[in-house]
Amino acid sequence: MQFFHDVNIDWLGKMKVYAALTVVIILMGIYTFFLGRGVPLGVDFKEGTIVYVKFAPGTRAEDIRTAVQNGGVKEARIQGYGPAADNEYLIALETAPNEQALDAGKQAIVAALDASPLKGKFEVRKADIVGPQVGDQLRRQALLATAYSMVGMLIYLAFRFEFIYGLAAVIAVIHDTWFTLAVFSLTGTEISLTVIAALLTLMGYSMNDTIVIFDRIRENLKVSRRESFIEVANKSINQTLSRTVLTSGLTFLTVLALYLFGGQVLHGFSFALVVGILIGTYSSIAVAVPVVVLYDNWKMSQTGRAAGKGEARESGKREKVRA
Repeated sequence: MQFFHDVNIDWLGKMKVYAALTVVIILMGIYTFFLGRGVPLGVDFKEGTIVYVKFAPGTRAEDIRTAVQNGGVKEARIQGYGPAADNEYLIALETAPNEQALDAGKQAIVAALDASPLKGKFEVRKADIVGPQVGDQLRRQALLATAYSMVGMLIYLAFRFEFIYGLAAVIAVIHDTWFTLAVFSLTGTEISLTVIAALLTLMGYSMNDTIVIFDRIRENLKVSRRESFIEVANKSINQTLSRTVLTSGLTFLTVLALYLFGGQVLHGFSFALVVGILIGTYSSIAVAVPVVVLYDNWKMSQTGRAAGKGEARESGKREKVRA
């Protein structure tokens, strides 16, 4: 289905604008990670006490948060788990990872809920300790999963296209992940295991969008011998624009509905998808393709320089012969 016909937008004539936006995104990430709130890790990645509670139907996370805060438990983190219909939440406290802290944390939460309008409307299912080793292991596994995904994508694209195409796609994915994490930091949205799953999903989605453009560039290079590489790249982006708008637009509307109506359980997951699809669509055009174009320009300049040196050497030889 073609929404746009005979499109002739000079996407790559705006590479300086894209570069400026990329610098802004990098600086925003540096500020939020190192000078601002940092990366807001969820209960999955921190040590402490986690109390699993089932509430009566209709109880919202905001009601639980208000109840525990009014009861004196100020630093509690509320997160839904399981099916939304079960109305189950975990309440996490940063405490020492031992049995005494577990009992004290559980009693404080129960006392706070009993002193609120939620009294009689909840049931404590269980309480667990999350030790520092568990949090560290989950963080390490999340980083390894991300790194392995990027390496796999790089190898795949290096074989299917050229190494520079794989490198450009990985740079775009890093750009997307960095921006999404920066938005999470700015908004104070916690990063849980489901958010990590969303980030891995976005990496694949962004990579797929980039591959579509790269594949069209490769096909056009075979038939457009007289056009420069940047002209072929521009034409390829315009030719795939309908597909990009259709797939990205429909996917965005789907995850937006999930974010608006999916409830607290899916909030972080769907928020990552909403942000990531927008920035992933942008980076396929404004980050991945310009990297390949800049490499081609550099390669052509090196070829021209080598040819110039060759001509100079031949000219020198001719002068010597004449002498």
